[in-house]
Amino acid sequence: MLTIGDQFPRFDLTATVSTEMQTAFQNINNDTYAGKWLLVFFYPKDFTFVCPTEIKAFGDLNSEYADRDCQVLAGSVDSEFVHLAWRRDHDDLRDLPFPMLADIKRELSSALGILHPEDGVSMRATFIVDPQGVIRHVSVTDMSVGRNPQETLRILDALQSDELCPCNWQKGEDTLKVG
Repeated sequence: MLTIGDQFPRFDLTATVSTEMQTAFQNINNDTYAGKWLLVFFYPKDFTFVCPTEIKAFGDLNSEYADRDCQVLAGSVDSEFVHLAWRRDHDDLRDLPFPMLADIKRELSSALGILHPEDGVSMRATFIVDPQGVIRHVSVTDMSVGRNPQETLRILDALQSDELCPCNWQKGEDTLKVG
């Protein structure tokens, strides 16, 4: 699995960006959000149970990520059409404010090293990538355990502070001073 300090892999994927067929799909690649931080989180499958709780929670915080010049991207190995059907079907996902990447060939999941060996789906992995394309944070949880988008936002704040941040540090609090 790629980790801290590694370059985020090159990708060019179709994403679902709305529920209207005429505007539902957009190609997204490494250059689409050039100069921005990226929060790229993967989940196992559409039409499941833990996944929509996380996706909605990231969606609820999307404006806070945007305020930090960070683009949120969700991804799974489902196709863009399955993403579209799920967004249309699930009340919490209809107005999702960020793209859902369709890694149907499993290229990005494989390059990141997050393809589950038995199930063939993306693991529940989170990557924070800086504007130079360098991975600055990685976390992966068990398939049955949802993550905490608020904690991911706190980590982004700490990374963007470019300071030493103690345990449970929150944006606006003092950082550690050496010397």
